[in-house]
Amino acid sequence: MPRKPKVGVSIHESNPSLAIATQKSEVIRELPKACADETAAVEFFEKQRWPMGAACVKCGSVDVYQMRGRDGNRQVNYRWRCREKECGAQFTVRTGSIFEDSPIPMHKWAHATWLAASGKKGVAALELCRVIQVSYKTALYMMHRIRFAMAEPDAAPLDGVVEVDEKYCGGKPRKLSKGEKEKLIAEGKEIPVRKRGRGTTKTPVVSAVQRDGKVRSRVLANVNGQNLKEFLHKTVAPSATLCTDELREYKSATKGYAGHHTTNHGTSEYARTDEETGLRVHSNTAESNFALLQRSLIGTYHAVSDKHLHRYVSHADFLWNSRKMSDGDRVSALIRAADGKRLMYRAPVQPD
Repeated sequence: MPRKPKVGVSIHESNPSLAIATQKSEVIRELPKACADETAAVEFFEKQRWPMGAACVKCGSVDVYQMRGRDGNRQVNYRWRCREKECGAQFTVRTGSIFEDSPIPMHKWAHATWLAASGKKGVAALELCRVIQVSYKTALYMMHRIRFAMAEPDAAPLDGVVEVDEKYCGGKPRKLSKGEKEKLIAEGKEIPVRKRGRGTTKTPVVSAVQRDGKVRSRVLANVNGQNLKEFLHKTVAPSATLCTDELREYKSATKGYAGHHTTNHGTSEYARTDEETGLRVHSNTAESNFALLQRSLIGTYHAVSDKHLHRYVSHADFLWNSRKMSDGDRVSALIRAADGKRLMYRAPVQPD
């Protein structure tokens, strides 16, 4: 049952996240039309990708113009052309982004982008294929490219107080019947152990969350000191103070940082105050991030392969990092993040 706001306090003041979600946005007002009309969709993406005006994707020049047909209207493929003599490139809003060479209309991309950016726990490809009327394979194709745009491989390292924790993603092993157990024993095979957490065959995901800041997550092959050290070296600044649980691999991985504090979950210690620094030591923020990831994996996607798990983790990170944005600002940020990214089936062969 929802809590009632305090007397004399508006519902927005008692719930700041609701105030952000209900902000009036010009982007949200334009999206319904962009989801229904191809010309409106192209113009919407052009406005979001180039808020200061179109620019050549090859040389960066702003001296460009729309190519038009004999009737004076824009060409059916919505091309632009650069006026620079050394360049003269032709391009569209798709060029140099996740939308390049895609036969899918831009109004369907607009709808998919809106759903991916506004759903707190993501959106399933099966739901997307029903909403925008495409095949499941096409919906999966679109969502993988949108999640590729959400990834931040070269993001600035985290600083301040950073919580680090790991999670193991994967379904529970199916409980075997008596006959199945006897068959495995007869064949000389081991009976799988139904474990949780460390020691399982599930795929580990490690996250570093800056308090009141952003999150960086990565799928690991296994949790050991070397892998944790490499992850922290790329995502956390040396001046940061780290908070983790009692996992012994963190002792070697956190060397060289300004500080490292731990809580002992094995003795039911989940938060404490450090006597010397007065720092509140816990990894509850990282646990909150994992809770949202877990709910999306269980409640939205239901089944995720190890091969593509990193894309779903990138989606969860994007939603966490943009949690203080309105839906309109989040859609704009996603479209801008798609600039300069292109996901191909295989790397093109370079000529000799």
